[in-house]
Amino acid sequence: MTTVIAFILMFGLLVFIHELGHLIFAKRAGMLAREFAIGFGPKIFAFTKNETVYTIRLLPIGGYVRVAGEDPEIVELKPGHHIGIEFNDEDKVNKIIVNNKSKHPNARVIEVERADLDHDLIIEGYEIDEEERLRFNVDPKAFFIMDEKETQIAPYDRQFASKSIGKRAMQLFAGPMMNFLLAIFIFFLLGFIQGVPTEEAMLDGIQPDSPAEEAGFQSGDEVIEVEGNSISTWEEFTEIVQENPEESLSMKVEREGEIVDITVVPREYETPAGTIGQVGVGHAFEKSFGGTIQYGITKTYEITKLILTNLGMLVTGQLPIETLSGPVGIYDATDRVVQTGFMNFLMWTAILSINLGIVNLVPLPALDGGRLLFVGVEAVRGKPIDPQKEGIVHFIGFALLMLLMIVVTWNDIQRLFL
Repeated sequence: MTTVIAFILMFGLLVFIHELGHLIFAKRAGMLAREFAIGFGPKIFAFTKNETVYTIRLLPIGGYVRVAGEDPEIVELKPGHHIGIEFNDEDKVNKIIVNNKSKHPNARVIEVERADLDHDLIIEGYEIDEEERLRFNVDPKAFFIMDEKETQIAPYDRQFASKSIGKRAMQLFAGPMMNFLLAIFIFFLLGFIQGVPTEEAMLDGIQPDSPAEEAGFQSGDEVIEVEGNSISTWEEFTEIVQENPEESLSMKVEREGEIVDITVVPREYETPAGTIGQVGVGHAFEKSFGGTIQYGITKTYEITKLILTNLGMLVTGQLPIETLSGPVGIYDATDRVVQTGFMNFLMWTAILSINLGIVNLVPLPALDGGRLLFVGVEAVRGKPIDPQKEGIVHFIGFALLMLLMIVVTWNDIQRLFL
């Protein structure tokens, strides 16, 4: 149950922060954000505030902010349509009743001759059995009512396409950006609570029944030499250990001013990227406000660099597709991390936040990176790509992403039972 709660909170936080970035910059640009959704599929919970419907949906595989103009508008009024209209105090149309007009006895029923809800915001037409042509001004925040469900209209100046290239690009980039900022904040929080890892190979947290405990390591030891090679950083120490599973390593450590000789055999440990060695020690920490700020930024940079390297290896075939994990694999990994403590869970959350930001910037259709690519092409061409063609590309891309998700989830399930 602890893992389930932790996974739900972590998933919700990562998606919420990502989509919040899209929402904030959509509203800052004056776009109409129709929906802010966590998850996909059927609605579980929904409420409306400040023009936006906030929903939680059944399938925990992502989220989205639906901005007016990104998809075809819900209703298009064509000549010959019979609609009902209601007015506000300024004598402007504020409700356009598409069907079930009999449920709105105060509505005036007209036959549409011409309607422009993008620019002029007018409806022209005739009352039933009347010949006088009427013209009605429409409120910019009027609602369509179809099947008794209200949907706000979106004049062109509230649509995604009406904004400058810079504003559209920022709205798309804001989601991944928020994931990176969340990671920086989490690392800053970790540094503030437990301190910043020392640059030296200073040991702490010797794990019970580990090779390190059996070899005689103690908290506070500083590794200064491995196999005759001088060691000055934690990264040098861990790199040697990871590259030598089940191999005897002679080390020199400095302990309270004295040099102690220790021999340890790293235990073999399987990871998606291959077999590595581990001895079961933690990195020592020190507290420094300046170091904490620097740690938040540098740790985010280091993990970003590592993920990009692995992504490049995946694209070039150096890593198999089996190394990818979906929700099932992430849940399984989260279960293992939760058992090691809250601090490691926070670290894991930060890593996944960076990963989510990077993946969304990959220039594939339906992802933020793919849509940014289309905005970039528009900037180069000087004119937008046909919205219908772009929509088809994104639809195909989304279908392929869902197929990839199914394959990855199947691989995750198989790994659980191996």
